[in-house]
Amino acid sequence: MLLTIDCGNTNTVFSVWDGSQFIGTWRTSTEHQRTADQYYVWLSTLLKFQKIDVEITDVIISSTVPRVVFNLRVFCDRYFHTRPYVVGKPDCLLPVDPRVDEGTQVGPDRLVNAAGAFDRHGGDLIVVDFGTATTFDVVDQDGAYIGGVIAPGVNLSLEALHQAAAALPHVDVTKPQRVIGTNTVACMQSGVFWGYVGLIREICERIRGEHDRPMRIVGTGGLAPLFSQGDVLFDKIEDDLTMHGLTVIYKYNKDNE
Repeated sequence: MLLTIDCGNTNTVFSVWDGSQFIGTWRTSTEHQRTADQYYVWLSTLLKFQKIDVEITDVIISSTVPRVVFNLRVFCDRYFHTRPYVVGKPDCLLPVDPRVDEGTQVGPDRLVNAAGAFDRHGGDLIVVDFGTATTFDVVDQDGAYIGGVIAPGVNLSLEALHQAAAALPHVDVTKPQRVIGTNTVACMQSGVFWGYVGLIREICERIRGEHDRPMRIVGTGGLAPLFSQGDVLFDKIEDDLTMHGLTVIYKYNKDNE
């Protein structure tokens, strides 16, 4: 049984893959102080609570936070007696190598998204991922990651606005009823929501112009369904794209051992 781990700047997601589907998915906050033993107690408790009795034989990790990888490696070795694949490391192969400037280190999450999106939708894609940052990943016709765009994340922008302007409250992201707000909260929600709708549309159109071929747009991340209400921004929304991409890279490595 395969355990996939996606460690982002804010949250870490664990999913168990039985070869055809994910049979359990759990989320925890990302903390580099968390030990291997703490990971195991947390995960084993959730598995027992959901009555999932499995034997983990393989693990693959994608992490944008390098400091957590060591303890995750110890966790895999100590409790599952396996050496995990870590996306971005030389011993973890990619189906297609990225084509970017020499010396550029591409975020593992972006490589995984490219692999997952290509497996499901083919090439010539823009993957918009709503995480701590909002990223735009361009996938070429052969599945290679060929670059993209990084913008501040939606919640990060709201938090910065709240912290920098003493009179502005902290608000949740939601689609406002009207563009013109008639109170402070409504004004902030409108600015963030419609501002990001405009950002997504404009960046995607400029990417399409440079790519010079028809491209489909895939949205992923927790806020993708919310922003799909603002306009026809995405051709497809995938809620498990990163985890699926991990299974694709895992299978590629097993097939090439």
